[in-house]
Amino acid sequence: MRPTYARTALVLFALLACALLLPGCASTGKGEALQRAQYAWSAAIRWGDFEGAWNLVDPDYREQHPLTDVELERYAQVQVSHYRELGVQPTTDGTAVRDIDIGVINRHTMAERGMRYRESWRWDEAANTWWNTGGLPDFWRGE
Repeated sequence: MRPTYARTALVLFALLACALLLPGCASTGKGEALQRAQYAWSAAIRWGDFEGAWNLVDPDYREQHPLTDVELERYAQVQVSHYRELGVQPTTDGTAVRDIDIGVINRHTMAERGMRYRESWRWDEAANTWWNTGGLPDFWRGE
């Protein structure tokens, strides 16, 4: 009778552990989705796929600020040499913010410069995805 009691206790312990861990898995779903979205965004920017990155921008932002052919051609004139996360700032309104250091090379002059950029992300419950709410990085600030 002892092995049955031990087996039952082990099964009950395993079920209890699963019940306690299950809510944590649900809450990390959005966190994992954010990490995947930010990874896809940083990869697209790093490798010069600005059209791909544009698809990760909030549809409302895209509608209000359409990307023109001239702007897209301007992005083709630069190459990103590095893309480093500097820090993440937690927010209380369900958005996510992270600061980025970007190295930009002008393809015509081969001159490199660094800049800082702040990404902001919002969770879209209906689409079950995170959207970048600030558009593509402005590599020409003030120019």
